[in-house]
Amino acid sequence: MSHDDDRMPDDLEAVLEAADEEDEAESRAGRYDAPPLPPALILAVVGLLCGFATIALVWLSERSCDRFRDTTNCGALGLPLLVLIVVVTMVLGGLALSRLAMPHPKLIPFLGVAFMVALVVAFLTGHLDSPWILAVVPALTAITFLLANLVARLLERADA
Repeated sequence: MSHDDDRMPDDLEAVLEAADEEDEAESRAGRYDAPPLPPALILAVVGLLCGFATIALVWLSERSCDRFRDTTNCGALGLPLLVLIVVVTMVLGGLALSRLAMPHPKLIPFLGVAFMVALVVAFLTGHLDSPWILAVVPALTAITFLLANLVARLLERADA
């Protein structure tokens, strides 16, 4: 074996840089490149969309119960449907936040949707068939997502 075989190639740095760029490209796969937006705006918009998703899923479940049971009351299926709607909304919010590379993409939707459900059950139960609820629930969800972000940051500081 000659001394020339033991030498590193001259373009090793270029090879390593290309490998790093390839790893970086793979880690960005599945993420969307977008102009930088304020995190509060992203959280509010995702919360708003989760609120609309909740309303749409509740409406679909009522229409389904109406079609199959001839009443909008789902009876014994009501609570499992509500739990399913809440879980689906949390998962959709988590997917959106993780795609947008937000910190705590699972905790914020969990807390935000849970806070929204708690507030709706506590204060808006008697008004759920009013037309203005179509605007209140998404706005409330946007606010609760911002509050959930605040809680997540406080929890992060407490861990440090």
